[in-house]
Amino acid sequence: MCINKSKINIPKLLIDILKTLQDSGYKPYLVGGCVRDFLLSKPVKDFDIEVFGIENLEKLKTILEKYTKVHDIGKSFGVLKVNIDDLDIDFSIPRVEKKVGKTHKSFEIKLLSNINIKKAAKRRDFTINSIYYDYFKDSFIDPFLGIKDLKKRKIKYIDKKSFIEDSLRVFRAFGFASRFNFKITKKTKQLLKTIIKSGELNNLSKERVFEELKKLLLKSKKPSVGLKLFDEFKIFKISFLKKYKAIDKLSKILKNRDIDLKRVLILYFVVLLKDEKEDDILEFLSKISSDKKFINSIISLCKESLEDDIVSLKKQSLNIVLEDLILVEIAFGNKDIEAIIKKCEESDILSKGLKPHIMGVDLLDLGFTPSGDFRNMLNFAMDLQIKENLSKDDLKQRLKKNF
Repeated sequence: MCINKSKINIPKLLIDILKTLQDSGYKPYLVGGCVRDFLLSKPVKDFDIEVFGIENLEKLKTILEKYTKVHDIGKSFGVLKVNIDDLDIDFSIPRVEKKVGKTHKSFEIKLLSNINIKKAAKRRDFTINSIYYDYFKDSFIDPFLGIKDLKKRKIKYIDKKSFIEDSLRVFRAFGFASRFNFKITKKTKQLLKTIIKSGELNNLSKERVFEELKKLLLKSKKPSVGLKLFDEFKIFKISFLKKYKAIDKLSKILKNRDIDLKRVLILYFVVLLKDEKEDDILEFLSKISSDKKFINSIISLCKESLEDDIVSLKKQSLNIVLEDLILVEIAFGNKDIEAIIKKCEESDILSKGLKPHIMGVDLLDLGFTPSGDFRNMLNFAMDLQIKENLSKDDLKQRLKKNF
């Protein structure tokens, strides 16, 4: 693999902050995902800055506040967050962590700003995420040979003891393997199995698991790489064996489409869960999300099968977005889709539900008195509109005749 040799492109305001920290006698380094992605020639979407030698977070916050608004959301972990040019930037003080409970917040954190880089990097998960970059010297500090592992396309743990303390690393390992098409080393796989056998995955919050699944699906060219690992390690009750091809095809289809992020995720999960038992789908989704609307959208689409007659399509459009179901069917390669798309476009129901000709106000205009019968009348009108393709005036005549 060819490693990027150019200089990391850093926003000007961030450069000013780095210079101020350096001039104040502190030592800021870029570290983690931003360095890894730069070396892999991937877009850098956020930055992690670790500041050595600074006394405490309050001192760091005072310096940062001269430039931008500071968020304390990660303060308990020794992290301050800022936003520059729509980039998320984390500033932290070197720390060591010790697990003292079962949740992801149950860590004893010690900020140790004067420890050396190797000790600071030891708490990180994988060698590829432990590479430091010195902006002022334009040089990399690589205590655990992460650049070598990037070249060899390997996912390799750093420290056995600290690694098994965070069970989320199982999902992170699969995610990185999928996103970069890397191999997990044999010893790292053994440690992942140790974590899985311990039952610690059950203590992970839904939000953390969902975030890792989201990254795996959205950032992988071939999400099937990650799915195969889920199956190999038997992470979920459901097997994705029959979905590998479809999920990769969906990834290709969605690549250049401008679709809302939540809708994209719904499509991914529908492909993952299509043709599974409803109880199993619900069990899977309830372990990764508490968003009932999100879960119901996935279940609704999973239940549907694309019809090819216009009457059925019109009915389906009232409950789901047909375009979504079509994208799922294309991913599976199930039908001659072009004819169905044409029918949907002609009736203007591809991306929205069939618009009813008759509304409550039309019933009032016809002289009907508001009552419980209104629902029956509206359903009657819609049924005729779908089956007989009647105009608004024709529907009004039929309503007068029947009611």
